[in-house]
Amino acid sequence: MNHTSCNITAYESFPLVQLCVYIPVFLSGSVLNALALWVFCCKLGKWTETRVYMANLALADCLLLFTLPFKILSQFYRLKVDRWCLFLEGAYFINRLMSISIITVVAADRYLTIKYPLKAKMLRSPLKAALASGFLWIVIICMISLIKKFEAREQGELCFEKSSIEPSVITLCAIIGGFFIPLIILSFCSIQVIAELMRKKNENRHKEKLIRKAVYIVSANMAVFILCFLPLYLGHLLRFIMDSISSSCSAIQTVNNFVHLASVLANMNCCLDAICYYFVNKEFKEASPKLANLQHHSYHVIDGILSLTAIQGLKNL
Repeated sequence: MNHTSCNITAYESFPLVQLCVYIPVFLSGSVLNALALWVFCCKLGKWTETRVYMANLALADCLLLFTLPFKILSQFYRLKVDRWCLFLEGAYFINRLMSISIITVVAADRYLTIKYPLKAKMLRSPLKAALASGFLWIVIICMISLIKKFEAREQGELCFEKSSIEPSVITLCAIIGGFFIPLIILSFCSIQVIAELMRKKNENRHKEKLIRKAVYIVSANMAVFILCFLPLYLGHLLRFIMDSISSSCSAIQTVNNFVHLASVLANMNCCLDAICYYFVNKEFKEASPKLANLQHHSYHVIDGILSLTAIQGLKNL
């Protein structure tokens, strides 16, 4: 096949779809996430691990939401790749990967807390959570900056569009490292945590209701994470495969359309995050009197269950 014969672009009505979906998502998500960020940073007392992760997740969501109007405009007016476009694309992908990365770290932290509560007590602190979050920001910003620097973009290519059908190894590495490896880690940790919680529920009938809520939260977190992000990254992976085997232009165009629609679903998750701040706060208020009456060792186990499931709930409930 002649690789220069294809002209892969978003389908004509996609900018309108973006406009209809992103306007309410942007308005509601921006207000609620900004409000949540203000509460986390200015209205609460002592910083905790949960609060650190919540604030970073809210910040990543706010920054991603602020790129959506420019993303709509770039595709409405079919803007070409330039420095502004590369900056905008970078900000968009940085904040998405930041959300995924924080969730993955939290899942591993949760697993450690449930399986090894005494070690977790020594390893976890608000300062360490802040350092971990800062490290993630630096690594992801550097990684996306390098990708944008070495990414092969054709002359006249549209912003937020891969018009070329040449396979990109850099993109493949970003797909695997940025999503599929975190997905494996998150799934393993979540399944292990659910199994451990079920075991604790059978052993501690007086805490059954509290633990059952934690099981529901962990299960919902994992399910919604997969539902929102897996279609998008499967689409990216399929696009790489089809580019590699020189599939027909129409087949590649179909996959490209699917990727664009899947990205809308993934971006709607930013709005869903803000809604779950309310539910997380409600769970803590309900649980706090019960936690106060538990024995010292049991307190740390259940506190770990609630606080860490709450963090993950920020992204996916």
